[in-house]
Amino acid sequence: MTSMSAPAATLRPKGARRQSRISIVAFMAVLASGAAYVAWRLATDLSQVRSTYVFEFVLLGLALAIALGFEFVNGFHDTANAVATVIYTNSLEPNFAVIWSGVWNLIGVLTSSGAVAFGIISLLPVELILQVGTKAGYAMVFALLAAAITWNLGTWYFGIPNSSSHTLIGSIIGVGLMNQLMAPQHTGTSGVDWSQATGVLKSLVLSPIVGFISSGLLLLILKRFIPAPKLYSQPQNQEPPPFWIRGLLVTTCTGVSFAHGSNDGQKGMGLIMLILVGTVPTVYALNHAVGDSELRSFVAVSETTQRALATYENGQITAPADSKREIERFIASGKLLPATLPALRANIESVKKQVESYPTLARIPTELTGNVRNDMYLASEAFRVIDKHKLMSFRDSDRAAIANYKHELDRATKFIPVWVKVAVALALGLGTMVGWKRIVVTVGERIGKQHLTYAQGAVSEAVAMATILGADGFGMPVSTTHVLTSGVAGTMAANQSGLQWSTLRNIALAWVLTLPVSIALSGSLFWLFRRVL
Repeated sequence: MTSMSAPAATLRPKGARRQSRISIVAFMAVLASGAAYVAWRLATDLSQVRSTYVFEFVLLGLALAIALGFEFVNGFHDTANAVATVIYTNSLEPNFAVIWSGVWNLIGVLTSSGAVAFGIISLLPVELILQVGTKAGYAMVFALLAAAITWNLGTWYFGIPNSSSHTLIGSIIGVGLMNQLMAPQHTGTSGVDWSQATGVLKSLVLSPIVGFISSGLLLLILKRFIPAPKLYSQPQNQEPPPFWIRGLLVTTCTGVSFAHGSNDGQKGMGLIMLILVGTVPTVYALNHAVGDSELRSFVAVSETTQRALATYENGQITAPADSKREIERFIASGKLLPATLPALRANIESVKKQVESYPTLARIPTELTGNVRNDMYLASEAFRVIDKHKLMSFRDSDRAAIANYKHELDRATKFIPVWVKVAVALALGLGTMVGWKRIVVTVGERIGKQHLTYAQGAVSEAVAMATILGADGFGMPVSTTHVLTSGVAGTMAANQSGLQWSTLRNIALAWVLTLPVSIALSGSLFWLFRRVL
């Protein structure tokens, strides 16, 4: 088999070919129609805003541009991995491959649940989430996105597959740490939720290990039970593989693209929703799709939940003077005090009184929307902490009532408009189309010493797809880049094809440095933006 320590021209992907006119026209048509839809929906929503402050709309436009810029750069890294195997095995022509991948990214984004998006948001300090429309909120969004984009662009420039998820989470941690240092009183709500962050970091650390081991084992199993020599051979003379192998590779590419959209695409969506809530709360603080019947149901469920909580208060019936402060303390510390449940019950009563006078959430006055959303968010987070740490032993009927109430809260506050999903999908697809070559060359040529075989490509992507979709089901972010590149390395090791340790060293170095660099960069930018704003 041919050594790849010095990649030959014949092993380059077919990106050197003249771009297919049909592919370009199709891509531009999708881009134009999607952009038109996004602009129309955004303009329709903003027409409901009566503000005369032009600066608010300038901030909104700038923040959206930066957030979509993050997803654009994300396309350089993560989506490019999805098309690497079909390009290097000559299964699809490059331009068609990236468009095909972009379409399935779009489908993945549109069908995503939003769990990962709001899982990322929950890593941010509660203090900043509750004041997202203030200068501190803008500094937070601008700092973490600018830091993530800077590091992603740097690693992309050198062709090093790097995790956008890893970078974004490091940036969030950096903002949280700096906000805590700058806070007049170092409260728990001003810093990072380390219990939540630890779970996310575990998924990022374990996923490449799972990718390496699982891909290697799956390749060995295939060799044992499917003795088809063609499946384990290298592409020859730029010719496409047999139809059944080609179908297998296209299927796994499709699966990875869909999984990437359903997981990675959500990270930008959560941040965009924070931006929208902060700049135009009239439209986006509460879900206007919640109508009259749902609102009446919410009021009824609120009363049921209050009665359920009252039975666990051990005679403590007076809520503290500042119920919000007590709930914030509980969310930050996870320590249940006698005053916690009364405070939570008082919060539920406050929300109920604020919304029951209006036929829909859309009719709640502008001056109340921010307060209602924050109260709902606090109640939802409090119940999340209780459930996560198993702090209460609720009866089955009470547990069901509380779960129903939390679902109603999340439906009212944790929603993502379709146009936001379309905008993120377009940014991902455009990033892939523009910057795919550097990462694709690294994955296809510079991980193993021998050319990627058909089986290695299919196995790596099948494992990546399964890992990402599994994490998506639990609302956990994982890195497409880490899972897929480690999967390719695992198949090379299992096949005894040899590994290019210089490339793996660079990837590992980027993996190790991503957290500290992004933490330091975002923390410094947050401090600077707080001073400037």
